[in-house]
Amino acid sequence: MQHLLDLLQQYGLLIVFANVFLEQIGLPIPAYPTLLVTGAMLTQGQYSPAQLLLTAVIASLLADLAWYFAGRRFGRRVMSKLCRISLSPDSCVRQTESVYLRIGPPALLFCKFIPGFASVSSALAGTVGTRATTFIIFDSLGAAIWAGSAIVLGTLFSSAIDELLDILSEMGKWGALLLGIALVAFILNKWWERHRFIKSLRMARISVDELDTMLKSGSRPVIVDARPAHLQGDGRIPGALSMTEGTIDSVFIDTDIDTDIVLYCSCPNDVTAAKMAKLLIKRGYHKVRPLKGGIDAWVDAGFKIEP
Repeated sequence: MQHLLDLLQQYGLLIVFANVFLEQIGLPIPAYPTLLVTGAMLTQGQYSPAQLLLTAVIASLLADLAWYFAGRRFGRRVMSKLCRISLSPDSCVRQTESVYLRIGPPALLFCKFIPGFASVSSALAGTVGTRATTFIIFDSLGAAIWAGSAIVLGTLFSSAIDELLDILSEMGKWGALLLGIALVAFILNKWWERHRFIKSLRMARISVDELDTMLKSGSRPVIVDARPAHLQGDGRIPGALSMTEGTIDSVFIDTDIDTDIVLYCSCPNDVTAAKMAKLLIKRGYHKVRPLKGGIDAWVDAGFKIEP
């Protein structure tokens, strides 16, 4: 454990840079505790508060710019990929869209305090066309607020943090083992939350080829576009109704309970469509299925959409 503390004293800025960058790029390695500890170690004079803050901001901005330009280049698909590698539940995309589209770039000022929000909001900023200069300004300010709060707290509670580090140092290898167990427990907890979330939405899905075959054979399934209205600008599957979780109680589906109902969205693991399918099943409809891959899979397969 003492060896780890020596490394932190000698290479504190480098460790902070790597930790912040890896967390912001999407890995489940929390950087806030590292900033707290390095903030508490400022009294030792290895580096100044300005150097520590600047290091954290630059690392965060570099990672966020990578997601920003990925969002500009690949659009919404990059957010789907992001939530597949993240341990945060897939609903982070939908929640991030809701917040960012409601208040715009100022959301970047506090997004780093919300797990799973930072990298998704950066990708979304690129996807919706936020200007690069605007993104850099708000993202840098947000990184400074986030890192600065940790550094200030570390400085204010430096004595308590020093005592904790002394205890861990006296424990030797057991102290390092305790920190390792805490990190593993954090990652496992995130993984379990995601596993439970996806499992709760596990149900039969219909492929885009099956839906196309149904439509061509003369079958008339009820097709529901579960995306918010602002995401339907590029078109919908022909004949689709518009319905969201917020309007599901007010939109009446005039059909027999045994009629096929197909819901689609544009989110990872068809999260929104699957959640709404569960709600419709509770309302008595028997043949309800999400469209596997959503509108993206439909478009990629070359099938027709309507304005």
